[in-house]
Amino acid sequence: MSQPTGRRERKKAATRQKIADTAMELFLERGYDAVGIRDVAAAADVAVTTLFSHFAAKEALVFERDEDFEARIAGAVTGRAPDEPLMPALRREILALVRHCTADEAAPVWRMIDGSPALRKYEESMRLRHADSLAAAIAADPALSRSTTACRTIARFVIDAFALARESADPEAAVSEIFRMIEAAWEAA
Repeated sequence: MSQPTGRRERKKAATRQKIADTAMELFLERGYDAVGIRDVAAAADVAVTTLFSHFAAKEALVFERDEDFEARIAGAVTGRAPDEPLMPALRREILALVRHCTADEAAPVWRMIDGSPALRKYEESMRLRHADSLAAAIAADPALSRSTTACRTIARFVIDAFALARESADPEAAVSEIFRMIEAAWEAA
């Protein structure tokens, strides 16, 4: 997420972050299902309507960095050097995200997500949206010239690589193994 420049934008960003931090603290302390939206709003000292102006659903409070993740993945395509191949750029970004999400401090959050059907379902819908954004970024690059189906397929593989590696006993080795397959599929397309 880009840094807000004006006072109003900074205040909105600070309120959003306060709500997200408060929600995560409550979820980890009491359990996701035991905490309601009103609990989060009261603990963050905001109105429920204010909470919903920043987060569309309770699940979004857990995945508050969702837009950043989506932008980073698409940015791996659009922000790479003109002569840089696609796969190394995507591998590097997925590896960085996997390292972030498998850090020791992230473990309690992922245990909570893995233990909640609602959060797992929300994460799956996010992954599909991220894959669509990534496919659009790949398709928009004239230097890559692949079919829409190839772009969508590779995008799904890349997004799933993140989830599979995160769940692996050796996430970095998993990224390497998965990307060898993705690269072969990309070349075959």
